Amino acid sequence: MKSKVTFQALNRHKLVDDVVIQLQKKISSGDIQYGEKIPTEPELMEQFGVGRSTIREAVRVLVHAGLLEKRQGFGTYLISNPIIQEPLSHRLRRAEILEVYEVRRMLELEIAKLAAERRDDEDLRTMREHLDTRLQALERDDMSGYLKADIAFHLSVAMASKNGVVVDLYRTFSSELLEALNKLVMDREAHDPHNAYHEHLYQAIKAQDAAAAVHWTLQNLDGTVALLKQSAEPD
Repeated sequence: MKSKVTFQALNRHKLVDDVVIQLQKKISSGDIQYGEKIPTEPELMEQFGVGRSTIREAVRVLVHAGLLEKRQGFGTYLISNPIIQEPLSHRLRRAEILEVYEVRRMLELEIAKLAAERRDDEDLRTMREHLDTRLQALERDDMSGYLKADIAFHLSVAMASKNGVVVDLYRTFSSELLEALNKLVMDREAHDPHNAYHEHLYQAIKAQDAAAAVHWTLQNLDGTVALLKQSAEPD
């Protein structure tokens, strides 16, 4: 019996990554239930419009990640109780830019609150340094320098939270966030660096005003998240 799960044919490069991304989405959305068999290789080849080697490599990636298991003679199944073995940096690489920003919003709201409560003078000095470097790079139209300083500023805020797990998470997350930011600033007219919001966030942390720090974090990110959601909607 032919599977009821359908996928979109691919027209882009990096075919293996594209197959993995679509399979991951079907798994995350529940279209493929845990313990269920995924479509056969011929079905996947037909629906994606790719060769057998591409499908096999994509399945191998998800088997290695701990999501799928191959049963000799029976096919490939979604693991009933998966323990994700894939490094977070690899998973983030496959994420959509909206997903990256939604996670960024979740992380940075709590980070801002903790940073305001726990920051010390050295944290403030580091934040100030990165914030000034960020603005100077923008004034020179140095977008690479601006993006690096922006990430460094937000990482310094994370470090001010004094939570080692959060710092490690944000450090891993920030490498993929830099990729997302690079895509966003390609549209120079639409991109807003929100200099005032960043300055207000710094001042709120300096004043140890957790509510204000959360407020300015929301101001900085909510507009971008809304635009990304709008662009993700089908025409």
